[in-house]
Parts: sequence; structure tokens; C-alpha cells
Amino acid sequence: MTVEMTRGRFDELVEEALDLIPPEFMHAMNNVVVLVEDRNPDEPSLLGLYQGIALTERNTDYGGTLPDHIFIYREAILDICDTEDDVVEEVMVTVLHEVAHHFGVDDAKLHELGWG
Repeated sequence: MTVEMTRGRFDELVEEALDLIPPEFMHAMNNVVVLVEDRNPDEPSLLGLYQGIALTERNTDYGGTLPDHIFIYREAILDICDTEDDVVEEVMVTVLHEVAHHFGVDDAKLHELGWG
């Protein structure tokens, strides 16, 4: 059963999840844009996506580039949740999962840590 939630409320949950990130890590996210979209057009069931160059892959040539993007896919998350509490939890996990990619943490490590 899909949970219904306004776009405004969902956006608030994304902001609350971002607020969980310690300031020293947020400081390193100065060239990252977090966007909420309904779905990924290529993979409609995808919950989130990081597009960019992870901090661990940047070298002295990095500069003058467009911001990295983190996409959080609202409808895909709502599709897998039964309650608003489920949405709160899944948004938090998805946001932190995609932020971890920005810091160079891969899917295998995230799954190992329980953030897959």
C-alpha cells in the first residue's frame, strides 16, 4: 500500500535527514545539490541517486565543475512504505546513503554497515 504525502511534507523529511549530518561533514558538501524528483526516468523504482565525483576521487585537476547532484525519488519511496513512520525512516536512510557516496563510500560497504 502506497503512503500518500504532500510534496511539502516530503521535502521537510529530506531537510530533516540532511540536518542529521554533522557540521564537519556538511562543510565538505559545499558543491552538492540535493533535489527531490518524483521518479528516476530510467529506473522508476530507484529510491535515490548520487551523480558526481566523490571526494575520494578528486585530484588537483578538480575545479570549475558543476555541482554534484543527489536525487531523492519521492514516489518510489512512497511506493515501498506502509506508514508515514516508514517514509521518515526510508528518507533518512536514502539521504544518508547518497551522501555517503559523495564521501566515496560504495554500495558494498553501505550494505555491510546496514545502510544499503
